[in-house]
Amino acid sequence: MAKLSPIFKEHGKTYQVDTCGPVSRAVGAGEIHLEALSRHRYPGRRLARHALRGVSTVGFFDADHDQTWATDWHRNEGLELTFTETGSVALLVDHDRYCLHANDLTLTRPWQPHRLGDPHVTAVRMHYLVLDVGVRRPNQAWRWPPWLVLTKPDRDELTNVLRHNEQVVWHPDEELRRCFRRIGHAVETDASGSNISRLAIYLNELFMLVLEMFRHRRVLLDESLSGSRRTVELFLADLAGNLDHLALPWTIRSMARQCGLGTTHLTHHSKQLTNMTPVQYLNRCRVEAAAKLLLEQPRISITEVAMACGFSSGQYFATVFRRHFGRSPVTYRANPPAPAEGEIL
Repeated sequence: MAKLSPIFKEHGKTYQVDTCGPVSRAVGAGEIHLEALSRHRYPGRRLARHALRGVSTVGFFDADHDQTWATDWHRNEGLELTFTETGSVALLVDHDRYCLHANDLTLTRPWQPHRLGDPHVTAVRMHYLVLDVGVRRPNQAWRWPPWLVLTKPDRDELTNVLRHNEQVVWHPDEELRRCFRRIGHAVETDASGSNISRLAIYLNELFMLVLEMFRHRRVLLDESLSGSRRTVELFLADLAGNLDHLALPWTIRSMARQCGLGTTHLTHHSKQLTNMTPVQYLNRCRVEAAAKLLLEQPRISITEVAMACGFSSGQYFATVFRRHFGRSPVTYRANPPAPAEGEIL
């Protein structure tokens, strides 16, 4: 089956879009109403270059029946807030599954893996905001946009809670819910930037209300969520689950640069997390991805499998593969291992 982008209706027009968020993968097509102001590859009307700097996308979508698509696992480059106005939908964050219902608010930290829909998005009206705060790794300092007028103490307090809080789902009061609805109406009625000032005011109100919500609730903070260990943990998770990442020409130095660390600190955290050096872990991920590819793609050559998984030569690939599995790639493909009990190859 071809992978189809979902069909969106916007201002009476129906069209398909190639998306990376909020819908990054579609397994079928469903029709929804979307109103959004966006930049980059997020669907919606384009935000002007200097309008609401840092906002990747803001708006809502309204699916009045169950869909046949879901988002793939992904990380946003910024902080994501969603508000489920009506209906319900499944949200997966890290290793947890949540069933969102009407009036639920979610907060997802930058680069926290998540997915909407399990297996598909159900009938739901959801508001959302993705705000880029300049974070590419958990241990980086946040940079708020200039239109946010919270005082420095308020901004620092908000940042501290958002960076170190693991609670995903919150139950906001009516004032916060009304704020989301006002933002949605401002997006829907915007004409070529006519509501940008109004949106800036509403977004400031939104973050102030979120801060006040934190102040009235018991919020458990975990300082490790913004530490260098967490950065390495996310980097290693990307290697394990992303063939595109495995194919890159990684060295110990380039991996350390990617994590914003020195090679010694990277190696320390890698040993703590996996009992392997970064290069050892990289090779394990590559060879396990190659084993899967050998069986799933029997028509591509051994050399093509090696290159697709980041090995620089077929000979080196064969050496590492034999060391890990005890046999050559050719033998492994010809005589695959029997599946473990309950496993389907």
